[in-house]
This record gives sequence, C-alpha cells and structure tokens, in this order.
Amino acid sequence: MTESSAAAATPLDVRDILAALPHRYPFLLVDRVLDYTPGERLRAQKNVTFNEPFFQGHFPGHPVMPGVLIIESLAQACGLLVHVSRKEGATNNALYYLVKVDKAKFTRIVGPGDQLTLEVELKRMIRSMGLFHCVAKVDGKPVAEAELMCAERND
Repeated sequence: MTESSAAAATPLDVRDILAALPHRYPFLLVDRVLDYTPGERLRAQKNVTFNEPFFQGHFPGHPVMPGVLIIESLAQACGLLVHVSRKEGATNNALYYLVKVDKAKFTRIVGPGDQLTLEVELKRMIRSMGLFHCVAKVDGKPVAEAELMCAERND
C-alpha cells in the first residue's frame, strides 16, 4: 500500500475539519471527509437538515438549499483537499479564498433530508491558486457542478 492510498482510506470527522477550516456554524458546510488522495481528489459529505437557518426564508413552505451554498460547500471541500495535500509537518496559516466560479450548473433541487456528496478534483496549481473540478451529488446523481478557483492569501 502506498502512502497516498493509505491516506485515501482515512476519513476525517468534524473535529479534523474544524482544525483544517476557519468556518464555524452556521457556515461550516462539510460534515465529514469520506476519502481523499492528496494532491488529486477528495470526497466529502454535507447532511442537509431542516434545522439549517437558510430554510426559514428559502423558501417558506418549500425548503430549498440555495445554490450558492452548494457552491460554498464544494469550495470548502477544495480547501480541505489543499489542507490534506500539504506535506506532513508543514505549517501554513494561509487561508484559501474562492476567487472564481466557472461553468456552474444546477440540475436538481436539494432539500431537507438530502445528503450531499461533494467530489472535488484538483486540475492544476498555478502559483498559489488551485483550479478544481467539482460535483455535488445526491443519491449518486449530480445536483450541481462547477469549476472553482481558490487562491491562497496570508493575512
């Protein structure tokens, strides 16, 4: 078993995610990392519950997860891929910001009770920016897809 395949089998729970991302409730939109291959891809989950604060107004009587939040959950998964891809022992307090969204499309409504599977793949790194191909799925069927670019920034 290679080092990358060993890492691919190691899921991350919410404690690991909290250590890796600066986001907190109500804006932490990744609940678990299922598997990953450093420098290549990551698969994560977001459990969509009726308790989400955005359902109060989007839309009353017909709860729909806003597409922009699906994109944000994919961006957070990209940040997690960057985090797990760092060399062991490397410390970097830089944040990755979403700087570009291309080719976004939404093919199905996401609502309470759905479980989003977030699949992100690193296409290339350009200096301190990463370009990712991202797909969100429910029950194995795509609900959203986009190319995202994230940039590292040391504040």
